[in-house]
Amino acid sequence: MAKDFLWPQLTALPYFRGTLRSIEARLMHAVDLPGPVLDIGSGDGQFASVTYDQPLDVGIDPSFGVMREARKHGGYRSLVQADGADLPFPDGYFASAVSNSVLEHIPHLDKVLQDVGRVLRPGAPMAFTVPNPGYRSELSIPRCLRRIGLDQLAQVYTDWFMKVTRTINMEYEDGWANMLERAGFTVEKTRRYFSPAALGMLEWGHYFGVPCVVARWLTKRWILAPKRWNLFLTDHLVRRYYEEPFSNEGTYSFYLVRKL
Repeated sequence: MAKDFLWPQLTALPYFRGTLRSIEARLMHAVDLPGPVLDIGSGDGQFASVTYDQPLDVGIDPSFGVMREARKHGGYRSLVQADGADLPFPDGYFASAVSNSVLEHIPHLDKVLQDVGRVLRPGAPMAFTVPNPGYRSELSIPRCLRRIGLDQLAQVYTDWFMKVTRTINMEYEDGWANMLERAGFTVEKTRRYFSPAALGMLEWGHYFGVPCVVARWLTKRWILAPKRWNLFLTDHLVRRYYEEPFSNEGTYSFYLVRKL
């Protein structure tokens, strides 16, 4: 029986984030990662602790604050505060790398890819997930606004949503292939996931999930009662997105690339 990644995410995160992360966990878990493994943008460590059967070797993140939380999750053997463009490791130190929903936020992306390539050994795999341009074009509220002729308002909302979610790098396969080639990588596999309907769930979840923000602020936990009786309906409503087939309409993309 395939491992269920949805339930552990729903008990720890707001439903819209948990659903997305569960799909990404399923994709990333399937990748063979020879050690030592580098995680670029380890964040609070929750994703790694759910996704991988063993702790990853090194997680790096520029924020010292989230590292204190990452230590509690136990998803890494070592945590290092560092910018991805200035990694404190020698050339060829790592045998593989991962990065989950991080690269879309980085303004100096070319420099990060270059330095990640530097610390990877020749032939090392790297798996990562990012939103593609569908994340911008398939938002539900702008689509509704455009249908009634409010194109300018749709543009304003879309720009605002990108700013709120700090999303600046969105490319399809050709765009990523070009960036990766400049950094010394070749693309081996891609897969689009998270349909426009699922994106709508995530978009509206930013508003319906406000109670989770309050709970987090008061208790440092997103979910106050991570129990079946509390979350069974949530599980029922979002599981269809977790189980939906991959398709070219997906608004996010998974990449498996290799260092040349």
